[in-house]
Order: sequence, then C-alpha cells, then structure tokens
Amino acid sequence: MDSSADKKLQKVPKVAKVKNKTPAEIQITAEQLLREAKERDLEIVPPPPKQKISDPDELAEYQLRKRKAFEDSIRKNRAVISNWIKYAQWEESQKEIQRARSVYERALDVDHRNVTLWLKYAEMEMRHRQVNHARNLWDRAVSILPRVNQFWYKYSYMEEMLGNIPGTRQIFERWMEWEPDEQPWLTYIKFELRYKELERARNIYERFVIVHPEIKNWIRYARFEEQNGYISNARKVFERAVEFYGEEYMDEKLFVAFAKFEENQREHDRVRVIYKYALDHIPKEKAQELFKNYTIHEKKYGDRAGIEDVIVSKRRFQYEEEVKSNPHNYDAWFDYLRLMESEGNIDVTREVYERSIANVPPSKEKRYWRRYVYLWINYALYEELEVGDMDQTRQVYQACLQLIPHKVFTFAKIWLLAAQFEIRQKNLTAARKLLFAELETILGDIGRARAIYEIAINQPRLDMPEVIWKGYIDFEIEQEEFENARQLYERLLERTQHVKVWISFAKFEQTYNTTEQARHVYEKANKALQHSEEKEERLMLLEAWKDFEEKYGDGLSIEKVEKQLPKKVKKRKKIQTETGADGGWEEYYDYIFPTNEAAQPHLRLLEMAKKWKQQHDISEVVPASSDC
Repeated sequence: MDSSADKKLQKVPKVAKVKNKTPAEIQITAEQLLREAKERDLEIVPPPPKQKISDPDELAEYQLRKRKAFEDSIRKNRAVISNWIKYAQWEESQKEIQRARSVYERALDVDHRNVTLWLKYAEMEMRHRQVNHARNLWDRAVSILPRVNQFWYKYSYMEEMLGNIPGTRQIFERWMEWEPDEQPWLTYIKFELRYKELERARNIYERFVIVHPEIKNWIRYARFEEQNGYISNARKVFERAVEFYGEEYMDEKLFVAFAKFEENQREHDRVRVIYKYALDHIPKEKAQELFKNYTIHEKKYGDRAGIEDVIVSKRRFQYEEEVKSNPHNYDAWFDYLRLMESEGNIDVTREVYERSIANVPPSKEKRYWRRYVYLWINYALYEELEVGDMDQTRQVYQACLQLIPHKVFTFAKIWLLAAQFEIRQKNLTAARKLLFAELETILGDIGRARAIYEIAINQPRLDMPEVIWKGYIDFEIEQEEFENARQLYERLLERTQHVKVWISFAKFEQTYNTTEQARHVYEKANKALQHSEEKEERLMLLEAWKDFEEKYGDGLSIEKVEKQLPKKVKKRKKIQTETGADGGWEEYYDYIFPTNEAAQPHLRLLEMAKKWKQQHDISEVVPASSDC
C-alpha cells in the first residue's frame, strides 16, 4: 500500500498545452515596464549628499573639478550658449567676477549676435555696481545690434537711475537716429516730460510725426499741446495734419479728433466748419463716424438750422449712393439738385448739374431723352434766374442743342426756350437763328424755312455764320434735296476757302454722290490751296484725301496723293526784341510742297548734297576688296 501511495505522490502533474499560439493583442514592451517602474518610484536615485566645504584646499579642488566639467561641456559643443551662461553664472556665484567676465567675452566671440548673452553679461556688471564696465558693454551692444530695442531701454534706464540725465538724452538721440518704431519715441518724450522739458518734447514730436506720419501720432501731438495749455499750437498741429494728408488721404478719425478739440474750446462754429469740410471731401462710405458725431454735436449745441444742416448732409449721402448705383436715374438727380439749390452753394450745385448731364441716355430713342432734357432746361434756368450768369446760360443751351441728335428727333421746347432767352437779352439776331428756321421745319413749312435760311445767310453781320450755313445744308440734306445742298457748298466756297468746308464738301459727295465726284472736289481744293500761305491747312486736306484714296482708290491714286505730300524741314529765324535788339535765333518747322520745291533750286541742290553724303558714308563702310 505504501509503495503504491508513494508512486502516486511521485507522479508529475501534466502541463496544459497551449492551443492558441497567436500573439496577444496587447504586447508588453521593455519601454512600458520601465515607464511603469518609474511611475511606481522603483528607480528613483537618491540625491547625492550635500557637501560642506570648510578647507581652502578642498574648495580649490571643488572649483577645479567644476571648471573642468564646464570646459568639457563647452569643448563638446561651443555653439550651445546656455552652457556658457551657466559657466559664467557659476563663476559669479564663486565671487570670481573677472573669471565670469572672461567666460562672457569668450562666449561673445562664439556668437556676438545672441541677445540673451549681452543681457546676462550687462546685468552681472550692474549687479556688482561695475558702472563703467556696464556702460562700455551697453555701448558695444547697441553698436553691434542697434535694432534690439531692449538694449537701448536698459542702457537709458541705467543712466537715468545713475542721475546722468545728459547721458540718457544722448543715448535716446543715438537711438532715434535709427528711426525705431513708435514706442521708443514715446518713451523719449515721457523721459523729457518727467523733467519738465516741454520744448524738447515738442521737438521730438515734430520729428516723430515725420518718421511715423500716422493719424494717431498727429492726434497725440495735438493732445500734448492741449494738455499743456498751448491751445493755438494744438490747433496748428491739427491744421498741419489736414494739410499734410491732403484730399487724397483724408481720414475721418483726424477730423473727428479736430472737431472734438474745438468743441472742448467751445468753438462751435469751427466745429461745424470742420465737419462740413470733411463731409464734402471724404467718400460717404467712409464718413459714418463723422455723421454720427456731427449729429450729436448739433443736438447738444446747435439750433434748428444746424440740425437741418445735418439732415441735409445725410440726404446728400443718400442721393450720392442712389446716383452712384444708377447714374441714369434722372429722378434721383432732380431730387439731389433741388437739395443743392436750397443750400445756395453755386459751385457745388453747378458741379452736380455737370455730373447729371454727363449721363447721356444710351439709346437714341426720344422716350429715353424726355426726362433727361429737363436736366438741361433746369440747368439753364438756374444759371439765368438764380445765378444771373447769362454767358453760362447761353453755353448751356448751345451745348444741349449740339448734343441732341436732330436727325433722329428734336425737342421744340429747347429751341423755344433758347430763343426766348436771347430775346430777353435783346439779341434778336441770335433769336432768329434759333427760333424761326427750326420752328418752320418742325411745323412742316419747307418753303418758308428755306426762305428764312436764305435771309439768314445773306445777313451782313453774323456772330456764327458757320452754324447758319451748316444748318441750311443739313436742312436740304434732310429734305433729300442733294442738288440744293451741293449748290450751297459751292456758294459757301465763293465766300471762304477754308479747308474744313472743302473736306465737308468732299465727304458730302462721297456719301450722297460718287467717289469720283468726291475725288474731283479734292483735286479742286488742292489747286485752290496751292498758293495759300496756310500750309498746315493744305497738309490737312492732303491727309484727308489720302485717307479717302486708301479706302476707295487704288495704288496709282494713292501714289498720286503721296507725291504731293510736303517734306517737314527744320528752319531757323532771327528774333528781334521789342526794342529792335538781336534776340538770337529760333528754330521752327516748315512744310515744303513739291510744287514749291521746283520753284526753289537751292532746295534741290541741298537734296542732292544729302544723297551724296549718304552714298559717301556707305562707301566708307564697304571693304575695298573681297580678298579677306
């Protein structure tokens, strides 16, 4: 029994076989084990025991060991400036200022543009009251890195704390020569104000607004003058700022500040002038604050008229927006013009009228022009009745009559109003020109209209005869009486040989007859103008003739015209003063036509000399032989 029991006890238990040999989803790594050990404080190394050094030899040994460690770390990587700083700070803690200074100097040799290095070095010198060393160090720093504002701040602060006010001012002046950003200038100004140096502060502001001409800086300058009781100076600063920016760079912030300054001085009339000027010159979309402040001012200090001015300004803004979005909205222009006329400013009203009539209807259909024409009528009546400028009224009527396409449609009302105006001015001749012939044409009495035109062109004295002749010729063309129009041209050429009449006649023949007849007119005109002293008129005719031939002619006809074109020659003539003295020579250009050139043999001689010179120059360039 015992042996069997022992055998049972001696049996080894069976090990369970692993059926799933795939890797577990969560793997345990060595990094995880180390992290968990650190979290459970299993690997915390106790700090080394503090050593108390009481023996000089032991201290020397400790210092030697530390210096060797710092030098080794620096030798491994000289570019790591933090190692240098730690080294220098340790030397400072050992009261070894000269050694610390040596470390800083060595570090500057490695990287002289490191801002932190300069700051730590200079702060060490200041902590140990080494003023001259610190001063020299700051001076070196601002010379090497003048754009680092921190150096200048600390340098000026150190000198001020030492009571060296002239030295501090000198530092600021050196700093300002580099034209830094805004804050250094303001710091300099505050420095001068701490010592009640108002005139110096003013001079700094003068330079400041030139280097940094932002609006806020001009406002700062003006407030400086105001706070110190220099009201007239503050006003001059604002005025200079307005002049400085001009009309191209105006900003509402400047005018709001200017107006509030005048409001503080109880100069309410000045405030209104400022607001009105700004609202007239600043684009309306950039003037919301102006409107707001202007309204508040008038509600506080203004009367009914002042409040109405603000309302008018707002309405002007609304009308400007309307006509800007749709320039052909003539009803908006009428409302705008009524508002301007009620204000009584002639120049501004005239400008709005000019802007309104510039928006000509895009289509030549009378229904689109009916509303537009009344802009011209109102403009003329305003100039006559409100302004009293008769010349301007006449110009308005004339411009309107020239603009209307009478061949398509016309407006009898314009002719009647223009004629009635001339009658009021007792200018019956001009009234006849405007009224009777056109009226007869409109009424359909052709014969009577023709008779009136005949009477008009036979008047001995006419202010503008070309208008009457042109109107008569256009009248015959409209009636399709082309032979009558041709006879009118010939009658007109008997009175004047002006080149524009010839060109107009040729274009008439070109349009209503044949090109051959138009060419004949050009030829007659050229012969008629051959002996004219107005050479530019003949040149104008030939150029018009050449354009005609290029369009309707052939190579021979074009060559015929080109042969008659003149040469442009530079000449000189003597100038005599009013007293008869010699005034030197003056150069001018003259035109020599081929017909005149034949009559002047010296011109042909000059031409031959010019050709010989050209051939001579060419022969000098060509090699003597071809062997090379």
